[in-house]
Amino acid sequence: MTDAIDDATHALGTTLAVWAHPDDETYLSGAVLARLRDRGERVVCVTATRGEAADPDATDAERAALAALRTTELEAAAAILGIEEHVWLDLPDGGCADLDPGPVVARLVEIADDVRPRTILTFGPDGITGHPDHCTVSAWVSAAAPRMASRPRVLHSAFTPQEMETFRDINEGYAIYTHGRPRLCTPDELVVYLDIEGEERERKVAALLAQASQTSGLVDAVGRERYAAWVAREGFADPLDPGPVS
Repeated sequence: MTDAIDDATHALGTTLAVWAHPDDETYLSGAVLARLRDRGERVVCVTATRGEAADPDATDAERAALAALRTTELEAAAAILGIEEHVWLDLPDGGCADLDPGPVVARLVEIADDVRPRTILTFGPDGITGHPDHCTVSAWVSAAAPRMASRPRVLHSAFTPQEMETFRDINEGYAIYTHGRPRLCTPDELVVYLDIEGEERERKVAALLAQASQTSGLVDAVGRERYAAWVAREGFADPLDPGPVS
């Protein structure tokens, strides 16, 4: 990893990470957040839902049990990554797009005005996978950011064409992008781009394995080594549309 990459992550400062479901934070930003915490930066993670609708055919009781399990799993993953501050919005999994955005946007502004982040990490409008909850979270952050007192820089998760091609077998074979595809950028177009190696990679994988209800099936299918390589990059870019100027 180059000095330029180190400088880029260091410049993020106090960071608010806003995601839709448990495991989003680790898949898309686990190494970045862990590195920030190791440097003594404040990191606060916000998760919109508890991921209870992963099985659309589940009963209410099964959904409640899954929400409790995923809550515990995220707590374990956060401990591995060193994330000590976390906020649940407790919104309905799979139903974010149906909500009145006003109260949620106001809550995000409230959280940010307490944290005063320099940077927000979140989804772009593509939602990485096109999941409606992901896309909605992106829209909420875009609406909230201009109202935040610290005027944070918002960065969107993005992938590179090379990693999409390298892992086509997983991406297509396991229907990762059923609803849509991520924004693609070259490494030079990314504000932050981590090629995660060694202990840093093992730490991220350990945090993902702590969320076994969501990760164990794929790990078993492709093997731990291939899975670790698949999750070994994180990239963030400035929004394509910077949004309203306030």
